[in-house]
Amino acid sequence: MSDDSRPSPADGSRVTPVAAVIPAAGRGVRLGPGAPKALRTLGGTPMLVHAVRALAASRAVSLVVVVAPPDGADEVKSLLDTHALPDRTDVLVVPGGESRQESVRLGLEALPPGHDVVLVHDAARPLVPVDTVDAVIEAVRDGARAVVPALPLADTVKQVEPATEPGAPEPVVATPDRSRLRSVQTPQGFDRATLVRAHETVTDDVTDDASMVEQLGERVVAVPGHEEAFKVTRPLDMVLAEAVLARRRLNDGF
Repeated sequence: MSDDSRPSPADGSRVTPVAAVIPAAGRGVRLGPGAPKALRTLGGTPMLVHAVRALAASRAVSLVVVVAPPDGADEVKSLLDTHALPDRTDVLVVPGGESRQESVRLGLEALPPGHDVVLVHDAARPLVPVDTVDAVIEAVRDGARAVVPALPLADTVKQVEPATEPGAPEPVVATPDRSRLRSVQTPQGFDRATLVRAHETVTDDVTDDASMVEQLGERVVAVPGHEEAFKVTRPLDMVLAEAVLARRRLNDGF
């Protein structure tokens, strides 16, 4: 890809290229038996393809690295080759590991030099709007080491003492102030060197890459997320995702 297709500042200086890593090696157990979650179809198209297109919709993203199941890289590459993707964005498929953390690390290792801003995005968030992607990128380019898109919580949250038996009542021990809480989405954006250092340093099992950066003592900032960037985890989420996609196609020709 040539630099001409990347946005440039008015003074003509070079803009830092952005790469995205999409870990797509999970099985998606909560969606039931069948294909891995990322390969389930949404509107007739695999969710993974929607996710790649969503990131490639940002003109800042020049490379997307898809981390496939360890034994499924060829299948994923063939699948992506059969769907139209933006020409200005390169797509690379690499085999993943046994955990999400390992898969992201393998995706990072596959990045060529020069991509100093890195996004990490869940394949199960296929409908993230491009404005959200761009907001994360802009915050990293403005100097943040780690950025997460986030939404305020709509429901009251309770902290409980976990039940000792499945289905047993759980005592409530606290009610956190939800005005200070956020529901975090992806893509999460990082200074590449910081994210690499986090994966070299943190060995704990974490739920997202920003948590790893927090453990380094680095500051993580939040930008506004979007309600359509929800994670497709359960069958009801698929119903909602189909409805969102149908509305987009009706209104925008998406």
